[in-house]
Amino acid sequence: MRKLGAGDGRYERPAATPALVGRDDELLRLVSVVSRAPGVAVVEGEAGIGKTRLVAELAAHPGLAGRRLLVGLCCRIREPFPLGSLLDALRDTGAHLDPQRLSPITGVLRPLLPEIADRLPPAPDPLDDRVAERHRVFRALTGVFATLGETVLVIEDAHWADEQTVDYLGYLLTHLPASLAVVLTYRGEETDLALRAATTRLPPSLSHAHIRLRSLDDAQTGTLASALLDSAQPLSEEFAAYLRERTSGLPFAIHELLALLRERGTLVRRSTGWARRTLDALDVPAGVRDSVLERVGRLSPAARAVAATTAVLQEPMPLAVLTAAAPLPPADTLDGLTEALESGLLEERGTRISFRHMLAVQAVYERIPLPRRQALHTRAADAVRQLAPTPLGQLAHHLREAEQFGPWVDAAERAAEQAASLGDDTEAARLLEDVLRTAPLEPGRQTTLTVKLGYAASRATQPTDVGDLLARALSKDPPASARGQLWFLTGLQHERSGADPVEQRAAYLRAVEDLGDHPEIAAWTMVGLGIPMVDGIPPAEHAAWLERALEQVPAIADQASAISVTGKVAMVMVAKGDPRWSGLAEQVITYVAGVHPGAREAEACYSLASDACLAGHHRTVHRLLEVADRTEPNGHASLHGRTNALLLAHCSGAWAGLDDAIADNLRTQPVLTHHRRVLETLHACGSAVRGAPEAADSLLEVSLARLTESGEVDVLPLPASVYLRLATARGEARAAVAATADMFTVWRSRGLQILGVRALPALVDALIAVGRLGEAVDHVVRFEGDLRDLDAPLTPAALPHARGILAAASGDAVGGQALLIEAAEAYDAIPCPYEAAQAREQAATCLFAVGDSRAESVLRSALGRYESLGARWDLDRATQLARGHGVLLPASHRGGRKGYGEGLSPRERQVAELAAVGRTNREIAELLFVSARTVEGHLRVVLRKLSLRSRTELAHHLGRSRIKDT
Repeated sequence: MRKLGAGDGRYERPAATPALVGRDDELLRLVSVVSRAPGVAVVEGEAGIGKTRLVAELAAHPGLAGRRLLVGLCCRIREPFPLGSLLDALRDTGAHLDPQRLSPITGVLRPLLPEIADRLPPAPDPLDDRVAERHRVFRALTGVFATLGETVLVIEDAHWADEQTVDYLGYLLTHLPASLAVVLTYRGEETDLALRAATTRLPPSLSHAHIRLRSLDDAQTGTLASALLDSAQPLSEEFAAYLRERTSGLPFAIHELLALLRERGTLVRRSTGWARRTLDALDVPAGVRDSVLERVGRLSPAARAVAATTAVLQEPMPLAVLTAAAPLPPADTLDGLTEALESGLLEERGTRISFRHMLAVQAVYERIPLPRRQALHTRAADAVRQLAPTPLGQLAHHLREAEQFGPWVDAAERAAEQAASLGDDTEAARLLEDVLRTAPLEPGRQTTLTVKLGYAASRATQPTDVGDLLARALSKDPPASARGQLWFLTGLQHERSGADPVEQRAAYLRAVEDLGDHPEIAAWTMVGLGIPMVDGIPPAEHAAWLERALEQVPAIADQASAISVTGKVAMVMVAKGDPRWSGLAEQVITYVAGVHPGAREAEACYSLASDACLAGHHRTVHRLLEVADRTEPNGHASLHGRTNALLLAHCSGAWAGLDDAIADNLRTQPVLTHHRRVLETLHACGSAVRGAPEAADSLLEVSLARLTESGEVDVLPLPASVYLRLATARGEARAAVAATADMFTVWRSRGLQILGVRALPALVDALIAVGRLGEAVDHVVRFEGDLRDLDAPLTPAALPHARGILAAASGDAVGGQALLIEAAEAYDAIPCPYEAAQAREQAATCLFAVGDSRAESVLRSALGRYESLGARWDLDRATQLARGHGVLLPASHRGGRKGYGEGLSPRERQVAELAAVGRTNREIAELLFVSARTVEGHLRVVLRKLSLRSRTELAHHLGRSRIKDT
């Protein structure tokens, strides 16, 4: 194997253990995947379990002959330089790159990879949008990997990966070059949920394995101990069990413990092998900490000082840095280092020095007294300044721990600025939040840093709660300009966290008074005040704020920001039926179509598309998504884009594959954001009509509660309509009407009737079911009055739909069917095929009631649409209606997707893989967003198709198939 990119030398050194013990099957699975690119392997396990050793064994395996090995290491002390582990892996690849095969876009890597810059194309002009720039970097990195030939990329300790590395790995796993295999090692409980999700939803075409390393049992512990002691004789079962108990079967702990016993003289080599005291006299410490500390205590003072310095530095460091940081003369440092290396406590990693494992670092570091520890951190800060470029993350870390607060604040601010400039706002927010919560700061500096933190937190992919810090800065009577920004950022914080909309509005009202010098921020504040989030605010006041926001647009210098504000204003207008929205939408579409959209331009389209879709403007939504979808695929804007695409698919009846797509996107959204709440709503609605209606109630109730709590009342009509229909069908309409009553009140009070009308037919049906016909009529009359002269595509469909239901309930079947057919045709025009099928089914019922011969054809039309949509609940009901009236129906396909035969479908394969690694039905259900009963059904089919009888047989079967042909 050709080894490249292993700058730390971690796969060049001899193994500490002569033989790999207890990992033969895991090694075979790993080799099987990486030798059949494209492939992805995950090695998961706790600290000290042997992840690195397994990958080192992979590097030497003959099955990987001829493949290039690239290694990147994620570090515990993060640098404000995202993608560091990926870039480190590529630094030594210049000689293997063919400039003729590289895409021009790879030139964007020149400043990031100066070591290979001469092999890369010229750097393209930078983009103003850093999110779009990050996407270019993602594409460029993937392009470089694709030109290296047969390659294995190893990313170690991915649980410490920065946000952009996690994002890139998610991108790479869905754009994997045919010649690349990826190996990730991580501690599962500490790993970013997005990365874990990305590794569980891989395309079926990839070879893949998820290898969970278990602790060694008694026999394996004995075998490992014998190998470490170079003993031809096996250890006694009693001693092996004793070691296993004291080390929990962790290979690193076993190694450290045996090394300690040898240094103590407790174990002595004789001609017949290793002799030891009786077990009772061994006094063996438990775990790693005490054994490491005792070994350090046996070193000379110089070697102990070097060990302490290495623990404070934490990351592998060059000899010059270690020498500068150690509190010893250089000659004594070298002598102490030599002793520590010879003892096996420290090791060489290429040209760098470190402990063998982070567990040893923690054990030694925690024993250093505070005054000495702070002094060593001060020396470490001075030492790492020698490195070029200066690792700002490490510098800030050492200054913080040394309590050198002034220099720490400066270093952390520089690190945050670097992180933000590279698009890593989450890291920038983390650094600034730490400073503001820890360092003593004068008020002016505190205000400046708090404003920077507020903006970083508002842009971060992961929500960060810094509301208390914003409030603290406001309490210090800051200057007017800063005060306006702090109140604006407080409003944004409330919006992102789903806090009380009243508090959000109050913050924006306070902000707008002080933003005269900031037209862009003032415009956004006015947009926030124009969004109907609070009851009791007259619609005219909302409209006035939107007008003021549009007046600010000409003063906004940045065109992308100006178009973003325009898109947001159009979003509010479309939700209220203001016809002016379409002119603003055309401005947005025209501008974005003429540029390469960055995050702000894309967000302008996506924000507008959300409410345009809910209002029924499906064709305009298609255009908005089309021009915006050229932006990068992994950031916040594109997340919004994917959510919008799924929302449009749901509303327009494009349901093929929709449930799986919703589930896949839910897995990448562990945090309860707006996007997750929309996805949960779509999942709940789909479960009702396409899955299991009996299990959908709880999902719908959660969706309704969360949307109500977060103030996202524009989305509420979707689940409210389904909830009312399910309850009415079960004879529980009274409770459902009561549960949704406030929603109809809110839509009317906030001027959102054009959205709420979607749920009107279901409400009318429910009210009739409980004998409240007059109340149903009142609702329809109010909606008709409110919707007059508004731009509301759903109105020509939903109003005759509701009136048709009323007419049928009043005994006018002829009039009812006419209104219902009118509604169906209007739904078709939007298009809303599911709602159109409902109206036709209800029209057929009216036609059957009066003996009209058209009934059968109208019902067949509804049945055909239900079947093509996969709306099983409705299809069952309409089929019963047909049979009740003697309509002959052809046999239809019922029972899953066609085309897989005795092979496993992608979903069955997912369930099988998860079951084979020990996941319970409930765990699988949570991961795949299905019910445990659905998982049970999939497993039955899997076992039948594979002629297996148990999960154990399934695990063995899949293990063999991975080795042979995965």
